[in-house]
Amino acid sequence: MLNPRPILLPFWLAVGLCTSCDAARQGANPEVPLWENRPGMALTLVSQSQLTFEGRNFDEAYEHGRPTLDPSMRRVFVGSSDHGLYALRAHDGTVLWRFETMGAVQCEPLYDPSDDSVYFGSNDGALYKVSAQNGKLQWRFMSASEVQRKPVLHQGKLYFSNANDTLVALDPKTGQMIWNYHRAPVGGMSVAGYAGPAVLDNRVFVAFSDGHVMAFDANDGSSLWQPVDLAAELEQIQGYQVPKYFDADTTPLTFRISTGPVVAVATYAGGLYVLDAETGAQAWSNDRVVGVTDLMMWTQPAHPPRDGGPTIPARRLLLASTGTSGLWALDPEDGQEVWRLALPAGGVSAPASIAGAIMVTTTRYGIFLISPLNGKVIDGIDLGMTFSMAPAAYGNRAFVLSDGGAWLSLHVSPPLRSGG
Repeated sequence: MLNPRPILLPFWLAVGLCTSCDAARQGANPEVPLWENRPGMALTLVSQSQLTFEGRNFDEAYEHGRPTLDPSMRRVFVGSSDHGLYALRAHDGTVLWRFETMGAVQCEPLYDPSDDSVYFGSNDGALYKVSAQNGKLQWRFMSASEVQRKPVLHQGKLYFSNANDTLVALDPKTGQMIWNYHRAPVGGMSVAGYAGPAVLDNRVFVAFSDGHVMAFDANDGSSLWQPVDLAAELEQIQGYQVPKYFDADTTPLTFRISTGPVVAVATYAGGLYVLDAETGAQAWSNDRVVGVTDLMMWTQPAHPPRDGGPTIPARRLLLASTGTSGLWALDPEDGQEVWRLALPAGGVSAPASIAGAIMVTTTRYGIFLISPLNGKVIDGIDLGMTFSMAPAAYGNRAFVLSDGGAWLSLHVSPPLRSGG
């Protein structure tokens, strides 16, 4: 096992650590999550190896996206800036195969266990389907612009979007197009990036660079409600001034609240909006959550307390990673802030749920475990690397690729549920 150098926490992180014995004993109270008062040394580095090679890094000097896991076969799939998609053994990082494209692969792959295949996009403008067993190409669909967002499979169709504000539905078996929608790119300034698709109840939701959000019938691509203009909402907030940035680059997140199915969307400068999935009407908004880059729903199932008594109810938090205003945890029912963690210089990645905690990478300070219920930092590791990629996790194990092309496997040791 590798021994990373001790981490020196900046103030924004150090204030979250709880290490007193009294606090640790409070973990027996089921209303205080076991993670909340966990001392450090919960996060350890299992293995590290160099995956990419400098001679093949033609474009970006960073790694985006997120690895995708196949737990049944213990494989991990990850794209890289050296134009390759890699399949790795989860336990030791051994390369099983590599598929070469004509551009950087900054897309989170999609693994389909039904036919043991992997879908992914490349900056060469194509969406690919390859065999998960050997990386053999099954088909390639050229879209004429970068494909950097994870595709979605739903009821026998594959959906993806590209950087040219185009949404495409494909037959996943043949790669033939079923329908598409293109929205003319808006003039003016926008933040680099774009949104991927989300699907719920046979509806496909996408946000565009002009700040509009649309819903499509998943079968034929027909529009289901009038485009929701989030840029207009922003102009009202800013006193009818023309906003500098009005694009909606965050992939929507679908979920259900007490009033029914909803979709969460965000503009970089205008905040976070939750819309009724059937009508597009606004359920709630929070204009303080600006600079959103990723959304995730954290859940804790209902569970009996350790010491007896009534069942602890299930909990949910809508987590929003931002590039400017912090890592937010909101009540998904009404958008009220539960907690907010200030950002380090450079920001944090999308969070990953692991062993009852959440994990994020940072561009300057390493990798951290955070309590999802109060935003306090549990532990961290600084390896002297920078990270732009979000981690992927299964069970107690997490995986991520550094901006320098180092492949890392990490282990999280949760607190014991009994004993001292």
